[in-house]
Amino acid sequence: MHGFILLMVFLITEFQSSSAMKLDPCSAYISLNEPWRNTEHHVNDSNGKPMCDEHVNGEWYRFTGMAGDAMPTFCISENQCGTQAPIWLNGSHPTESEGIVSRQVCATFNGNCCIWNTSVDVKACSGGYYVYRLPKLGVCYHAYCGHFYDICDVLDCRENCLDTGECQCTAGTTLGPDGQTCLDVNECEWNNGGCSEICVNLKSSHRCECGIRRVLAEDGRTCIDIEGCQSKNGGCSHICTMTEAGYQCECPRGLILSEDNHTCQVPVQCKSQSIEVAVPKDLAGGLDLYLSNSSCKGVSNGTHVNINFNLRSCGTVVEVVKDKIIATNTVTGIPKQMPGSNGDIIIRTSKLLIPITCEFPRQYTVSEGYVPNTRSSPLEMLGKNHGIFPFALEIFKNKDFDETYRETPPVLKLRDSVYFGVEPLIHVDGLESLVENCFATPSSKIDEIIKYYLIKDGCISDENVKQYTTKDQLAKHYQVPVFKFVGKDKKEVFLHCRVVVCSALDERSRCAQGCRRRMRRSLESENATHMENRLLTGGPILIDFEE
Repeated sequence: MHGFILLMVFLITEFQSSSAMKLDPCSAYISLNEPWRNTEHHVNDSNGKPMCDEHVNGEWYRFTGMAGDAMPTFCISENQCGTQAPIWLNGSHPTESEGIVSRQVCATFNGNCCIWNTSVDVKACSGGYYVYRLPKLGVCYHAYCGHFYDICDVLDCRENCLDTGECQCTAGTTLGPDGQTCLDVNECEWNNGGCSEICVNLKSSHRCECGIRRVLAEDGRTCIDIEGCQSKNGGCSHICTMTEAGYQCECPRGLILSEDNHTCQVPVQCKSQSIEVAVPKDLAGGLDLYLSNSSCKGVSNGTHVNINFNLRSCGTVVEVVKDKIIATNTVTGIPKQMPGSNGDIIIRTSKLLIPITCEFPRQYTVSEGYVPNTRSSPLEMLGKNHGIFPFALEIFKNKDFDETYRETPPVLKLRDSVYFGVEPLIHVDGLESLVENCFATPSSKIDEIIKYYLIKDGCISDENVKQYTTKDQLAKHYQVPVFKFVGKDKKEVFLHCRVVVCSALDERSRCAQGCRRRMRRSLESENATHMENRLLTGGPILIDFEE
């Protein structure tokens, strides 16, 4: 018996070892060898449409041929690498002994070296090259860059030669794993490059930058406050106006100030079932506007070019980050091939890239007592770039959960069952929900003293509550006997449920934890206050005591 167990262990080990060899990224990678990827390739009008890495999908890749030796580890100017927003590695390459490491990559646009970022895996291979696990991009026009690094040749040495037989790299570079390629050193990884605020890595060098309303001092490292419009336009992206109190930033017609009060942005409305973008005609003249999915195109109304989409269309990427659901997309403007019907002949700009972001909170309290002529209206948006993820609490007529009470409120007897559910008004892949709390009250007030919990801390509190499986991970369906939460003298019932939204892939999320009996009292009370402003109310469910 022991021999059989040992044999099984041996076979399992051999299988795992064999699988690991097959999956070794240094031998199982896809080559990226397109010449346009190289940092020396500049996008201009004669090169046609900028490139976009739509086919990159999370596999292991290696830069070869005319694409270059490896990803650049310094800021690349926009319109390089065959695209509008080139992506570069914001960190140093690992050594072979480090194995697979995670590094940040950034996209450059509009003078910002890291207007967009994500993480990639990198590994140094024994053959003297690197492989990268590159995630799928949710925006265009972005593309991963390659770079030709300097080759060290001791025969070219003219002064201070070291007779060691080894390559010597110049300042700002370090010898790569192949023993002859001089890779850039990211000075920003050590003491922030000596910068007091922002450090930007460059080829064999770096530079310091400052945040809004700040400017570099004479030492080129320290940031000081801007005095007014005479210094770098007061930090304003467009118009700086002097006032008695100092100065203020203003925007051209059709644009609005962002939350930093210095940057002008295109108006964005994050509604429950749609995201609406209005680009002023003065900004978009001579350009065709597209979203990440180029089939979604802007429509002109004479003064603006409007683009409407939702969380599951037009290449929108939805992620759960900390306490928010974040939806992102990008509006890209490409010069028209010929004058359009609206007479746009003069092209005012050769490019336009507008990152669109809508943020939604993860936690909601929805209440329903079911009155006639309502379907739990979705909550309205909070602001120009913040919104409410649309949920509704519904009562259904039967356990098929396909027909709700719409025209008249439900009238139920004590022996009947209530079929209720938390329903998303828009279905988005990759998200799931958890009903943390559900309770019944005799009035529409959420802070009613008399309440009966059906679900608490993600746990079923009443053994008579039955949960049904659903196809949509955001929807939750339940059945409960009416008499379990109705007092003798109470003929009306209101339901209230608190919902949390999570990423379906996050194994450590609150949704993945499920039933959790103990919660911090401070967090629960804080959430209760926070959710009060997002309450959907209605009522009542009518209880018929007559036989």
